[in-house]
Amino acid sequence: MTTIEIATATTPQSPERTARRRGLLRQLLGSKKALTGLILLGLFALLALLAPVLAPGDPSLINATGSQAPSAAHWFGTTAKGQDVLALTLWGGRSSLLVGFTVGLVATGVAIVVGVASAYFGRIVDDLLTLLTNLFLLLPGLPLLIILAAFLPPGTSTVILVLVVTGWAGSARVLRAQAKSIRGKDFVAAAVVTGERPLRIMFREILPNMASVVMTTLLGCVVFGITSQAALEFLGLGDTSVVSWGTNLYWASNDGALMTGAWWAFVPSGMCIALVAFALALVNYAVDEITNPRLRNRRSRRERRG
Repeated sequence: MTTIEIATATTPQSPERTARRRGLLRQLLGSKKALTGLILLGLFALLALLAPVLAPGDPSLINATGSQAPSAAHWFGTTAKGQDVLALTLWGGRSSLLVGFTVGLVATGVAIVVGVASAYFGRIVDDLLTLLTNLFLLLPGLPLLIILAAFLPPGTSTVILVLVVTGWAGSARVLRAQAKSIRGKDFVAAAVVTGERPLRIMFREILPNMASVVMTTLLGCVVFGITSQAALEFLGLGDTSVVSWGTNLYWASNDGALMTGAWWAFVPSGMCIALVAFALALVNYAVDEITNPRLRNRRSRRERRG
């Protein structure tokens, strides 16, 4: 095949990829699991954005008697100090969702660069990046999180940095394996022969064919970010002056809410973390079900039986 023929063979890829992406989005919106997860995520995002309207003022202010059960005046009750739990929950969503999605995006971005570069260049680059990835995978996650959080200055940016550093390696290994299988395809070889730049091949030829894996990786990293932030702050290693679902659980534990039976002080934040993780898991499962032929065939058989 000549260079002109190879170049001609590679040009139809773009419309086909666009059609595939539109088909994936259409199937995703048609999935009950994905739709339920997206509605839940949208609801939490909307409540977090409207927190200054729904609960104006500083949520940390003491404006009531401590340890009041849920009532008409305070729908979610009050903490042992007299803070409104509903206000703390609404404002806490802003920090927790911001950290979770920021960690998810940045960690996935690092994993994409490392994984795709390792698969494309191979040899020495692959060996070095694989060694780096394995090094981070071998380090125990929670102890490393605790050590980094304890020695770095407290703050939201520190939590994001710590979670990105400890959360990219597993995703990079998965993406490297997927990119390596695509690296050997004919359209990638054609792009190399026609003289395309490595960055263009990596991000215009290889990466679009990994859309489903990247989406799954992103959702998993967001879940990791939200739950890990809550775990760090519950242990007192975050910035306790910031209102988040994790710090709400930390102060509820410090105030002895569980021992005194003040369940309303910790249940709302815990339920929010669980529901957001559940919503992301629904979307993740729907993406896997749409893109995995085995799961897709199983779903088609169930629909035919129904």
